[in-house]
Amino acid sequence: MRFNFLRLRRVLVLVGSTCLLFLSTPAFAAEQVVLKYGIFRESLSVEELSTFAQTGELSRSLRVNLALARQDPKAIRQYLTEPVKVNPVFLDKVLNSHIGNIILDQISQVISTPSRRADRQALRAALVLSASQDGQVSLIEIIKNYPTNEVEVDGVVYRPRHRLESAYRQLRRLQTSLQDLFGI
Repeated sequence: MRFNFLRLRRVLVLVGSTCLLFLSTPAFAAEQVVLKYGIFRESLSVEELSTFAQTGELSRSLRVNLALARQDPKAIRQYLTEPVKVNPVFLDKVLNSHIGNIILDQISQVISTPSRRADRQALRAALVLSASQDGQVSLIEIIKNYPTNEVEVDGVVYRPRHRLESAYRQLRRLQTSLQDLFGI
C-alpha cells in the first residue's frame, strides 16, 4: 500500500512540475536544424524538415542538400519518423540514471546543441517532452522539441550505418531497457 502511494506521489509531482514548467515559461523549441555531413553544413528550418518527415515532400533546398551529401531521402525519412513507444514517467527515471547518461551521450553524438554544451540536459528535455505528448518518441519529435533555437544533426554515414540510424537504434535500446527494468 505504501509503495503504491509513493509511486502515485512521484507521478503527481512529475505531472505537476511539468504543468508548472509549461505554464510559467514560454514554449521554446528548435527553429533551425543544421545538417552536418563531414565538412558539409547546411541550415534549414525545423518546419521544412518536419514537412519532409510527415509527407515525404522534399523542399528544393533539402533535395539539393541531400543530393550533395549523397543521402537517400527514403532512409532519412524512415529514421526520422519511426516511433519508439516509451512510458514518460519511466523514461524520466531512466534518463536521470547512470545508464540514461550513457544513452544520452551516445544520441548526442548525432543530435546536439551548436555549442556542444549541456547536450545531455537538452536531449533529456526533448525526449521527455516528446514522450509526454503521445507515449512515444521519434527523431523528428526530438528535433522539434529540442530546447534550443538551433539543433545540429550529424548525418554522416559511417560504414556500415548512417548516424541517424545509430540514434534510432539507441532509442530502441532505451525502449528495451525500460521494458526489461519495469516489465512494461
